[in-house]
Amino acid sequence: MRKISLFIAMSLDGYIAKPNNDLSFLKLVEKEGEDYGYAEFTSQIDTIIIGRKTYDYVVQEIGTSHYDNGQRDIYVITRTERPQLGRTIFYTGDLTELVARLKSGGGKNIYCDGGAEVINELLKYDLIDDYVISIIPVLVGKGTRLFKDGRPEQALEFITAKAFDTGLTQLHYKRKK
Repeated sequence: MRKISLFIAMSLDGYIAKPNNDLSFLKLVEKEGEDYGYAEFTSQIDTIIIGRKTYDYVVQEIGTSHYDNGQRDIYVITRTERPQLGRTIFYTGDLTELVARLKSGGGKNIYCDGGAEVINELLKYDLIDDYVISIIPVLVGKGTRLFKDGRPEQALEFITAKAFDTGLTQLHYKRKK
């Protein structure tokens, strides 16, 4: 069965964005030639689940090819119907039904790239199998928290921790079954 993996960065105090969806603190750890395992991670996935706000931000800043490389299905979770764009599907249905269908199908793993609303909805139903969380060495003080209150407790199993010379620390856990 396919698994859903979270691969995301946050500040040391738990924020994935500063107010107004400001992601500038991520630049603190940018280093030429260093992708923190992203290419290896994405080689193991063929499907992405992403919230509409995160999708719109990435498309504006980087372009549609960041997600839609012609080899993956992209499900943008949204409340507003939009026509399919290449392999990008704007999904307005029930997220748990989508996940059940995707996990039971064939293929590589599924990547959840955010945002916080989608992540916390998946957490609410214990649907994330693998967590790769990069900690950026900064305290941003306020913004969008990665983990919101109101989700059930979930035990995780430690896999690895890696420290990089930029100060970024990457934690890898999997859900205990």
